Amino acid sequence: MIQGIFYARFFAQQGTKIVAQSPPGCIVPVPGVDRACLFDFNVLQEYIIPRKAFCNRYITVNDPEGKYSVLGFPVSIPNPRYDRNEFIFNFGLVVECSASGGSESGADQVPYERVVRRLAATFAEMEKQNGYLSQDQEHRPLEDRTDDGLDPLQGPIGSYRRRPISSLLEIIKEDLSNYGECMIPVDDANTINMKLFPHHPVPPEVKGWHVPVAKMKFADIVDPTWDLTLQRVIAHIDGVSDVRRIAHCAEVSLDLCQLALRHLLYYDTILLLDIFFFGACYAPRPGIHDFVANVGGMVDECANYVCVVGAAAAGNGGSQPEGSSGNITITDTSSKNGQGTHADGDRNGGGGITNGYRVSNYMLIKLMTTFCVSKTVAEWLKGHMDAGFDVLRFVDVRRLVQFGVIKGCLYRVHKHVVSKQYLAALATGQARPLAGGDPLQQYMDGCHTFDQIITEQTLTDSEIMEKLKSFPAPAGDLTVIYK
Repeated sequence: MIQGIFYARFFAQQGTKIVAQSPPGCIVPVPGVDRACLFDFNVLQEYIIPRKAFCNRYITVNDPEGKYSVLGFPVSIPNPRYDRNEFIFNFGLVVECSASGGSESGADQVPYERVVRRLAATFAEMEKQNGYLSQDQEHRPLEDRTDDGLDPLQGPIGSYRRRPISSLLEIIKEDLSNYGECMIPVDDANTINMKLFPHHPVPPEVKGWHVPVAKMKFADIVDPTWDLTLQRVIAHIDGVSDVRRIAHCAEVSLDLCQLALRHLLYYDTILLLDIFFFGACYAPRPGIHDFVANVGGMVDECANYVCVVGAAAAGNGGSQPEGSSGNITITDTSSKNGQGTHADGDRNGGGGITNGYRVSNYMLIKLMTTFCVSKTVAEWLKGHMDAGFDVLRFVDVRRLVQFGVIKGCLYRVHKHVVSKQYLAALATGQARPLAGGDPLQQYMDGCHTFDQIITEQTLTDSEIMEKLKSFPAPAGDLTVIYK
Protein backbone atom coordinates (compact mmCIF):
# COMPACT_ATOMS: atom_id res chain seq x y z
CA MET A 1 0.00 0.00 0.00
CA ILE A 2 1.18 3.53 -0.80
CA GLN A 3 2.41 5.22 2.38
CA GLY A 4 3.26 8.52 0.74
CA ILE A 5 3.68 10.30 -2.59
CA PHE A 6 5.79 13.36 -3.32
CA TYR A 7 7.05 15.74 -5.98
CA ALA A 8 10.66 16.86 -5.63
CA ARG A 9 12.64 19.31 -7.72
CA PHE A 10 16.22 20.50 -7.90
CA PHE A 11 16.64 24.27 -7.46
CA ALA A 12 19.76 26.08 -8.60
CA GLN A 13 20.12 27.99 -5.33
CA GLN A 14 18.47 25.72 -2.75
CA GLY A 15 19.26 22.23 -4.04
CA THR A 16 16.80 19.35 -3.71
CA LYS A 17 13.47 20.38 -2.21
CA ILE A 18 10.10 18.70 -1.69
CA VAL A 19 7.54 20.79 -3.59
CA ALA A 20 4.43 18.73 -2.78
CA GLN A 21 3.66 15.67 -0.67
CA SER A 22 0.68 13.61 0.42
CA PRO A 23 -0.19 13.11 3.17
CA PRO A 24 1.25 16.40 4.41
CA GLY A 25 4.36 15.95 6.52
CA CYS A 26 5.12 12.41 5.35
CA ILE A 27 8.46 13.37 3.76
CA VAL A 28 9.41 16.75 5.31
CA PRO A 29 7.78 18.57 8.24
CA VAL A 30 4.97 21.00 7.46
CA PRO A 31 4.01 23.83 9.84
CA GLY A 32 0.77 23.05 11.66
CA VAL A 33 0.88 19.32 10.83
CA ASP A 34 1.74 16.99 13.69
CA ARG A 35 2.96 13.97 11.75
CA ALA A 36 6.17 11.98 11.97
CA CYS A 37 8.10 11.75 8.71
CA LEU A 38 8.42 8.31 7.19
CA PHE A 39 12.20 8.68 6.86
CA ASP A 40 14.98 11.24 7.20
CA PHE A 41 14.84 13.27 3.99
CA ASN A 42 18.31 14.71 4.48
CA VAL A 43 19.76 11.20 4.33
CA LEU A 44 17.98 10.14 1.13
CA GLN A 45 17.79 13.43 -0.78
CA GLU A 46 20.85 12.60 -2.89
CA TYR A 47 18.96 9.52 -4.16
CA ILE A 48 15.68 11.35 -4.73
CA ILE A 49 17.43 13.81 -7.06
CA PRO A 50 20.56 11.84 -7.91
CA ARG A 51 23.53 12.54 -10.14
CA LYS A 52 22.89 13.05 -13.82
CA ALA A 53 24.03 9.51 -14.66
CA PHE A 54 21.05 8.13 -12.73
CA CYS A 55 18.43 10.45 -14.19
CA ASN A 56 15.79 9.16 -16.59
CA ARG A 57 15.99 5.75 -14.92
CA TYR A 58 13.75 3.90 -12.52
CA ILE A 59 15.44 3.67 -9.13
CA THR A 60 14.51 2.31 -5.70
CA VAL A 61 16.19 3.03 -2.38
CA ASN A 62 15.47 1.80 1.13
CA ASP A 63 15.64 4.01 4.17
CA PRO A 64 18.45 3.19 6.66
CA GLU A 65 16.01 1.56 9.08
CA GLY A 66 14.74 -0.80 6.38
CA LYS A 67 11.09 0.12 6.89
CA TYR A 68 10.25 1.90 3.65
CA SER A 69 11.28 1.87 0.00
CA VAL A 70 11.28 5.01 -2.12
CA LEU A 71 10.37 4.36 -5.75
CA GLY A 72 11.23 7.13 -8.15
CA PHE A 73 12.05 8.08 -11.73
CA PRO A 74 14.21 11.25 -11.72
CA VAL A 75 13.74 13.18 -14.95
CA SER A 76 16.24 15.60 -16.47
CA ILE A 77 15.00 17.88 -19.28
CA PRO A 78 17.87 19.80 -20.93
CA ASN A 79 16.94 23.23 -22.29
CA PRO A 80 18.76 26.58 -22.35
CA ARG A 81 15.73 28.38 -20.87
CA TYR A 82 16.23 26.71 -17.50
CA ASP A 83 18.74 27.63 -14.83
CA ARG A 84 21.88 25.54 -15.41
CA ASN A 85 20.30 24.57 -18.74
CA GLU A 86 18.22 21.71 -17.33
CA PHE A 87 15.09 21.03 -15.33
CA ILE A 88 15.29 18.10 -12.88
CA PHE A 89 12.34 16.69 -10.97
CA ASN A 90 11.09 13.43 -9.51
CA PHE A 91 7.66 12.04 -8.64
CA GLY A 92 8.13 9.26 -6.09
CA LEU A 93 6.14 6.78 -4.05
CA VAL A 94 6.91 5.46 -0.57
CA VAL A 95 5.85 1.87 0.15
CA GLU A 96 6.67 -0.59 2.88
CA CYS A 97 9.99 -2.29 2.40
CA SER A 98 9.97 -6.08 1.90
CA ALA A 99 12.94 -6.45 4.25
CA SER A 100 10.87 -5.07 7.13
CA GLY A 101 8.50 -8.02 7.09
CA GLY A 102 5.64 -5.83 5.92
CA SER A 103 2.95 -6.73 3.47
CA GLU A 104 4.95 -5.47 0.48
CA SER A 105 7.46 -7.72 -1.20
CA GLY A 106 9.74 -7.28 -4.20
CA ALA A 107 7.02 -8.66 -6.45
CA ASP A 108 4.38 -6.41 -4.85
CA GLN A 109 6.37 -3.30 -5.80
CA VAL A 110 6.22 -4.11 -9.51
CA PRO A 111 2.74 -2.58 -10.05
CA TYR A 112 3.93 0.68 -8.49
CA GLU A 113 6.85 0.86 -10.90
CA ARG A 114 4.39 1.42 -13.73
CA VAL A 115 2.72 4.22 -11.76
CA VAL A 116 6.04 5.96 -11.16
CA ARG A 117 7.04 5.65 -14.80
CA ARG A 118 3.67 6.97 -15.95
CA LEU A 119 3.86 10.00 -13.63
CA ALA A 120 7.36 10.81 -14.85
CA ALA A 121 6.44 10.46 -18.52
CA THR A 122 3.19 12.43 -18.22
CA PHE A 123 4.61 15.42 -16.36
CA ALA A 124 7.78 15.43 -18.46
CA GLU A 125 5.68 15.72 -21.60
CA MET A 126 3.48 18.42 -20.05
CA GLU A 127 6.59 20.35 -19.05
CA LYS A 128 7.98 20.15 -22.57
CA GLN A 129 4.68 21.28 -24.09
CA ASN A 130 3.75 24.24 -21.89
CA GLY A 131 6.13 24.39 -18.93
CA TYR A 132 3.49 23.00 -16.58
CA LEU A 133 5.91 22.32 -13.72
CA SER A 134 8.35 25.19 -14.11
CA GLN A 135 5.67 27.88 -14.54
CA ASP A 136 3.34 26.68 -11.79
CA GLN A 137 3.69 28.31 -8.39
CA GLU A 138 4.10 24.89 -6.85
CA HIS A 139 7.61 24.71 -8.25
CA ARG A 140 8.54 26.83 -5.25
CA PRO A 141 9.54 25.11 -2.01
CA LEU A 142 6.80 24.57 0.56
CA GLU A 143 7.97 27.40 2.77
CA ASP A 144 7.77 29.95 -0.06
CA ARG A 145 4.07 29.46 -0.97
CA THR A 146 1.22 31.94 -0.80
CA ASP A 147 -1.70 31.10 1.46
CA ASP A 148 -4.09 30.02 -1.28
CA GLY A 149 -1.52 27.80 -2.97
CA LEU A 150 -2.15 29.41 -6.38
CA ASP A 151 -0.16 31.96 -8.34
CA PRO A 152 -2.31 35.10 -8.72
CA LEU A 153 -0.79 35.62 -12.18
CA GLN A 154 -1.84 32.14 -13.28
CA GLY A 155 -5.13 32.38 -15.10
CA PRO A 156 -7.55 29.67 -16.07
CA ILE A 157 -6.66 27.18 -18.75
CA GLY A 158 -9.73 26.37 -20.79
CA SER A 159 -12.74 26.55 -18.54
CA TYR A 160 -10.97 26.18 -15.21
CA ARG A 161 -7.67 26.79 -13.49
CA ARG A 162 -5.35 23.83 -13.49
CA ARG A 163 -5.13 21.79 -10.33
CA PRO A 164 -2.29 22.39 -7.88
CA ILE A 165 0.16 19.52 -7.87
CA SER A 166 -0.41 18.96 -4.15
CA SER A 167 -4.09 18.24 -4.75
CA LEU A 168 -3.22 16.01 -7.71
CA LEU A 169 -0.92 13.92 -5.52
CA GLU A 170 -3.57 13.63 -2.83
CA ILE A 171 -6.18 12.41 -5.31
CA ILE A 172 -3.74 9.99 -6.93
CA LYS A 173 -2.79 8.46 -3.59
CA GLU A 174 -6.37 8.11 -2.36
CA ASP A 175 -7.72 6.69 -5.62
CA LEU A 176 -4.89 4.19 -6.08
CA SER A 177 -5.12 3.07 -2.45
CA ASN A 178 -8.91 2.73 -2.42
CA TYR A 179 -9.80 1.77 -5.98
CA GLY A 180 -6.51 0.70 -7.60
CA GLU A 181 -7.00 3.21 -10.42
CA CYS A 182 -7.42 6.91 -11.07
CA MET A 183 -8.56 9.23 -13.85
CA ILE A 184 -7.80 12.85 -13.02
CA PRO A 185 -8.17 15.83 -15.40
CA VAL A 186 -5.17 18.12 -15.00
CA ASP A 187 -6.21 20.84 -17.43
CA ASP A 188 -8.29 21.06 -20.58
CA ALA A 189 -5.76 19.06 -22.58
CA ASN A 190 -4.28 16.51 -20.17
CA THR A 191 -5.68 13.74 -17.99
CA ILE A 192 -3.83 11.32 -15.74
CA ASN A 193 -5.05 7.74 -16.22
CA MET A 194 -3.39 5.02 -14.18
CA LYS A 195 -4.32 1.58 -12.91
CA LEU A 196 -2.62 -0.85 -10.56
CA PHE A 197 -2.40 -4.32 -12.05
CA PRO A 198 -1.57 -7.24 -9.76
CA HIS A 199 1.78 -8.84 -10.47
CA HIS A 200 1.89 -12.59 -10.92
CA PRO A 201 5.17 -14.46 -11.25
CA VAL A 202 5.86 -16.42 -14.41
CA PRO A 203 4.28 -19.85 -13.87
CA PRO A 204 6.47 -22.95 -14.04
CA GLU A 205 6.45 -25.29 -16.99
CA VAL A 206 3.60 -27.78 -16.96
CA LYS A 207 4.78 -31.30 -17.71
CA GLY A 208 2.76 -34.24 -18.90
CA TRP A 209 3.23 -36.10 -15.62
CA HIS A 210 1.99 -33.29 -13.39
CA VAL A 211 -1.40 -33.50 -11.70
CA PRO A 212 -3.32 -30.19 -11.53
CA VAL A 213 -5.36 -29.61 -8.39
CA ALA A 214 -8.04 -26.92 -8.31
CA LYS A 215 -7.87 -24.29 -5.56
CA MET A 216 -11.40 -23.06 -6.16
CA LYS A 217 -14.72 -24.25 -7.52
CA PHE A 218 -14.44 -23.66 -11.24
CA ALA A 219 -18.10 -24.47 -11.71
CA ASP A 220 -18.95 -21.20 -9.95
CA ILE A 221 -16.76 -18.98 -12.13
CA VAL A 222 -16.55 -20.60 -15.57
CA ASP A 223 -18.26 -18.44 -18.15
CA PRO A 224 -19.45 -19.58 -21.59
CA THR A 225 -17.35 -16.83 -23.13
CA TRP A 226 -14.12 -18.41 -21.85
CA ASP A 227 -11.70 -20.04 -24.25
CA LEU A 228 -13.13 -23.36 -25.48
CA THR A 229 -9.92 -25.27 -24.81
CA LEU A 230 -9.79 -23.89 -21.28
CA GLN A 231 -13.38 -24.94 -20.64
CA ARG A 232 -12.65 -28.47 -21.86
CA VAL A 233 -9.52 -28.76 -19.74
CA ILE A 234 -11.19 -27.44 -16.58
CA ALA A 235 -13.94 -30.03 -16.88
CA HIS A 236 -11.37 -32.82 -16.36
CA ILE A 237 -9.35 -31.35 -13.47
CA ASP A 238 -10.17 -33.73 -10.63
CA GLY A 239 -6.94 -33.86 -8.59
CA VAL A 240 -6.22 -37.39 -9.86
CA SER A 241 -5.68 -37.20 -13.62
CA ASP A 242 -2.29 -36.17 -14.96
CA VAL A 243 -1.88 -33.63 -17.74
CA ARG A 244 -1.60 -36.20 -20.52
CA ARG A 245 -4.78 -37.94 -19.42
CA ILE A 246 -6.60 -34.60 -19.19
CA ALA A 247 -5.47 -33.70 -22.73
CA HIS A 248 -6.70 -37.08 -23.99
CA CYS A 249 -10.06 -36.88 -22.22
CA ALA A 250 -10.60 -33.27 -23.28
CA GLU A 251 -9.67 -34.15 -26.86
CA VAL A 252 -7.10 -31.36 -27.14
CA SER A 253 -3.42 -31.46 -27.99
CA LEU A 254 -0.95 -31.81 -25.14
CA ASP A 255 0.64 -28.44 -25.95
CA LEU A 256 -2.70 -26.62 -25.79
CA CYS A 257 -3.58 -28.40 -22.56
CA GLN A 258 -0.28 -27.35 -20.98
CA LEU A 259 -0.79 -23.77 -22.16
CA ALA A 260 -4.29 -23.66 -20.68
CA LEU A 261 -3.02 -24.99 -17.35
CA ARG A 262 -0.23 -22.40 -17.31
CA HIS A 263 -2.89 -19.71 -17.61
CA LEU A 264 -4.64 -21.17 -14.57
CA LEU A 265 -1.30 -21.33 -12.73
CA TYR A 266 -0.62 -17.69 -13.59
CA TYR A 267 -3.81 -16.63 -11.82
CA ASP A 268 -3.11 -18.96 -8.89
CA THR A 269 -6.25 -21.02 -9.37
CA ILE A 270 -4.53 -24.42 -9.47
CA LEU A 271 -1.40 -26.05 -8.12
CA LEU A 272 0.65 -28.92 -9.51
CA LEU A 273 1.35 -32.16 -7.67
CA ASP A 274 2.97 -35.46 -8.57
CA ILE A 275 1.05 -38.52 -9.69
CA PHE A 276 -0.04 -40.60 -6.72
CA PHE A 277 1.22 -44.19 -6.67
CA PHE A 278 1.07 -46.68 -3.86
CA GLY A 279 4.61 -47.58 -4.89
CA ALA A 280 5.86 -44.02 -4.34
CA CYS A 281 7.78 -42.83 -1.28
CA TYR A 282 7.05 -39.75 0.79
CA ALA A 283 9.03 -38.26 3.65
CA PRO A 284 8.31 -35.61 6.30
CA ARG A 285 9.33 -31.98 5.89
CA PRO A 286 9.97 -29.46 8.69
CA GLY A 287 6.35 -28.35 8.33
CA ILE A 288 5.32 -31.61 10.01
CA HIS A 289 5.97 -29.88 13.35
CA ASP A 290 3.06 -27.49 12.69
CA PHE A 291 0.86 -30.48 11.94
CA VAL A 292 1.82 -32.22 15.18
CA ALA A 293 1.15 -29.01 17.12
CA ASN A 294 -2.17 -28.58 15.28
CA VAL A 295 -1.28 -25.01 14.35
CA GLY A 296 -4.35 -23.24 13.07
CA GLY A 297 -6.45 -26.35 13.46
CA MET A 298 -4.48 -28.11 10.73
CA VAL A 299 -5.25 -31.61 12.03
CA ASP A 300 -8.96 -30.86 12.20
CA GLU A 301 -8.84 -29.59 8.63
CA CYS A 302 -7.01 -32.76 7.62
CA ALA A 303 -9.67 -34.94 9.26
CA ASN A 304 -12.38 -33.04 7.45
CA TYR A 305 -10.57 -33.57 4.15
CA VAL A 306 -9.30 -37.16 4.32
CA CYS A 307 -11.80 -39.15 6.40
CA VAL A 308 -13.88 -41.44 4.22
CA VAL A 309 -17.52 -40.37 4.06
CA GLY A 310 -19.86 -43.03 5.44
CA ALA A 311 -16.88 -45.13 6.49
CA ALA A 312 -17.60 -47.85 9.01
CA ALA A 313 -20.66 -48.13 11.14
CA ALA A 314 -18.42 -47.83 14.15
CA GLY A 315 -20.77 -45.50 15.93
CA ASN A 316 -24.02 -47.29 15.28
CA GLY A 317 -23.56 -50.87 16.37
CA GLY A 318 -20.31 -51.37 14.43
CA SER A 319 -17.08 -52.57 15.95
CA GLN A 320 -13.84 -50.62 16.11
CA PRO A 321 -10.69 -52.11 14.60
CA GLU A 322 -8.85 -54.61 16.68
CA GLY A 323 -6.05 -53.31 18.79
CA SER A 324 -7.56 -49.88 19.21
CA SER A 325 -7.28 -49.91 23.03
CA GLY A 326 -7.97 -46.20 23.24
CA ASN A 327 -5.43 -45.16 20.65
CA ILE A 328 -7.93 -45.22 17.80
CA THR A 329 -10.99 -43.09 18.28
CA ILE A 330 -13.80 -42.95 15.76
CA THR A 331 -15.97 -39.86 16.24
CA ASP A 332 -19.43 -39.43 14.77
CA THR A 333 -19.40 -36.33 12.59
CA SER A 334 -22.81 -36.69 11.06
CA SER A 335 -23.93 -33.41 12.64
CA LYS A 336 -20.80 -31.49 11.68
CA ASN A 337 -20.19 -29.64 8.50
CA GLY A 338 -16.62 -28.42 8.58
CA GLN A 339 -14.84 -26.74 5.77
CA GLY A 340 -11.90 -28.59 4.31
CA THR A 341 -9.34 -28.11 1.61
CA HIS A 342 -10.91 -28.23 -1.84
CA ALA A 343 -8.67 -30.18 -4.15
CA ASP A 344 -10.45 -32.60 -6.41
CA GLY A 345 -14.06 -31.55 -6.24
CA ASP A 346 -16.76 -31.45 -3.62
CA ARG A 347 -17.35 -33.99 -0.90
CA ASN A 348 -21.06 -34.01 -0.23
CA GLY A 349 -21.45 -30.53 -1.63
CA GLY A 350 -19.34 -28.59 0.85
CA GLY A 351 -16.00 -30.31 1.24
CA GLY A 352 -16.82 -31.46 4.79
CA ILE A 353 -17.78 -34.72 6.41
CA THR A 354 -21.53 -34.70 6.61
CA ASN A 355 -22.28 -38.37 7.04
CA GLY A 356 -19.31 -40.29 8.40
CA TYR A 357 -16.89 -40.85 11.25
CA ARG A 358 -13.57 -39.13 11.73
CA VAL A 359 -10.33 -40.54 13.03
CA SER A 360 -8.84 -39.06 16.18
CA ASN A 361 -6.17 -36.38 15.98
CA TYR A 362 -3.68 -38.76 17.59
CA MET A 363 -4.15 -41.32 14.84
CA LEU A 364 -3.99 -38.75 12.04
CA ILE A 365 -0.72 -37.40 13.45
CA LYS A 366 0.61 -40.94 13.73
CA LEU A 367 -0.33 -41.65 10.12
CA MET A 368 1.30 -38.46 8.85
CA THR A 369 4.54 -38.81 10.82
CA THR A 370 5.25 -42.43 9.88
CA PHE A 371 6.04 -41.72 6.23
CA CYS A 372 9.73 -42.17 5.51
CA VAL A 373 12.16 -42.33 2.59
CA SER A 374 12.74 -46.08 2.69
CA LYS A 375 9.08 -47.06 2.80
CA THR A 376 6.55 -46.94 -0.04
CA VAL A 377 2.96 -45.96 0.56
CA ALA A 378 1.94 -49.60 0.16
CA GLU A 379 4.45 -50.69 2.82
CA TRP A 380 3.36 -47.83 5.08
CA LEU A 381 -0.26 -48.90 4.61
CA LYS A 382 0.51 -52.57 5.34
CA GLY A 383 2.36 -51.61 8.51
CA HIS A 384 -0.64 -49.77 9.94
CA MET A 385 -3.07 -52.48 8.91
CA ASP A 386 -0.86 -55.14 10.53
CA ALA A 387 -0.90 -52.98 13.69
CA GLY A 388 -4.70 -53.28 13.76
CA PHE A 389 -5.89 -50.08 12.07
CA ASP A 390 -7.76 -50.56 8.80
CA VAL A 391 -6.58 -47.34 7.20
CA LEU A 392 -8.50 -47.81 3.97
CA ARG A 393 -11.73 -48.17 5.91
CA PHE A 394 -11.53 -44.74 7.50
CA VAL A 395 -9.01 -42.65 5.52
CA ASP A 396 -8.60 -41.77 1.87
CA VAL A 397 -4.86 -42.41 1.58
CA ARG A 398 -4.44 -40.38 -1.61
CA ARG A 399 -6.10 -37.36 -0.04
CA LEU A 400 -4.01 -37.77 3.11
CA VAL A 401 -0.81 -37.72 1.07
CA GLN A 402 -2.13 -34.87 -1.04
CA PHE A 403 -2.99 -32.85 2.06
CA GLY A 404 0.50 -33.41 3.48
CA VAL A 405 2.18 -32.24 0.28
CA ILE A 406 -0.05 -29.18 -0.11
CA LYS A 407 0.47 -28.10 3.50
CA GLY A 408 4.24 -28.65 3.36
CA CYS A 409 4.24 -31.61 5.74
CA LEU A 410 5.45 -34.17 3.20
CA TYR A 411 7.53 -34.22 0.05
CA ARG A 412 7.70 -36.75 -2.74
CA VAL A 413 10.87 -38.83 -2.93
CA HIS A 414 11.52 -39.22 -6.65
CA LYS A 415 13.37 -42.07 -8.33
CA HIS A 416 16.02 -41.39 -10.97
CA VAL A 417 18.14 -43.82 -12.95
CA VAL A 418 21.78 -42.99 -13.70
CA SER A 419 24.10 -44.74 -16.14
CA LYS A 420 27.80 -44.02 -15.62
CA GLN A 421 28.55 -45.02 -19.19
CA TYR A 422 25.85 -42.75 -20.59
CA LEU A 423 26.98 -39.80 -18.46
CA ALA A 424 30.56 -40.26 -19.68
CA ALA A 425 29.33 -40.30 -23.27
CA LEU A 426 27.33 -37.12 -22.64
CA ALA A 427 30.34 -35.40 -21.10
CA THR A 428 32.51 -36.16 -24.13
CA GLY A 429 29.76 -35.38 -26.65
CA GLN A 430 29.77 -38.94 -27.98
CA ALA A 431 26.22 -39.84 -26.93
CA ARG A 432 24.11 -40.44 -30.00
CA PRO A 433 20.60 -41.90 -30.18
CA LEU A 434 20.69 -45.30 -31.82
CA ALA A 435 18.00 -46.31 -34.27
CA GLY A 436 16.04 -49.13 -32.73
CA GLY A 437 17.88 -48.68 -29.42
CA ASP A 438 16.32 -48.89 -25.98
CA PRO A 439 14.16 -45.78 -25.40
CA LEU A 440 15.07 -45.81 -21.70
CA GLN A 441 18.63 -44.70 -22.43
CA GLN A 442 17.60 -41.07 -22.90
CA TYR A 443 16.36 -41.02 -19.30
CA MET A 444 19.60 -42.31 -17.74
CA ASP A 445 21.30 -38.99 -17.03
CA GLY A 446 19.73 -38.58 -13.57
CA CYS A 447 17.58 -35.63 -14.63
CA HIS A 448 14.40 -37.57 -15.39
CA THR A 449 12.05 -38.99 -12.80
CA PHE A 450 10.25 -42.29 -13.03
CA ASP A 451 7.01 -40.31 -13.29
CA GLN A 452 8.19 -38.88 -16.60
CA ILE A 453 9.18 -42.33 -17.88
CA ILE A 454 5.85 -43.81 -16.78
CA THR A 455 3.89 -41.09 -18.54
CA GLU A 456 5.89 -40.82 -21.74
CA GLN A 457 6.65 -44.50 -22.26
CA THR A 458 3.34 -45.83 -20.86
CA LEU A 459 5.09 -48.19 -18.46
CA THR A 460 4.48 -49.10 -14.85
CA ASP A 461 7.12 -48.75 -12.16
CA SER A 462 7.68 -52.50 -12.03
CA GLU A 463 7.97 -52.71 -15.83
CA ILE A 464 10.64 -50.01 -15.79
CA MET A 465 12.62 -51.89 -13.15
CA GLU A 466 12.40 -55.11 -15.18
CA LYS A 467 13.62 -53.32 -18.31
CA LEU A 468 16.51 -51.79 -16.36
CA LYS A 469 17.52 -55.24 -15.10
CA SER A 470 17.69 -56.52 -18.67
CA PHE A 471 19.30 -53.37 -20.06
CA PRO A 472 22.55 -54.17 -21.98
CA ALA A 473 25.00 -52.37 -19.72
CA PRO A 474 28.09 -53.45 -17.75
CA ALA A 475 27.48 -54.76 -14.25
CA GLY A 476 27.16 -51.92 -11.75
CA ASP A 477 26.66 -49.30 -14.46
CA LEU A 478 23.04 -48.49 -13.60
CA THR A 479 22.05 -46.91 -10.30
CA VAL A 480 18.59 -45.94 -9.08
CA ILE A 481 18.74 -42.84 -6.92
CA TYR A 482 16.04 -41.70 -4.50
CA LYS A 483 15.95 -37.96 -3.89
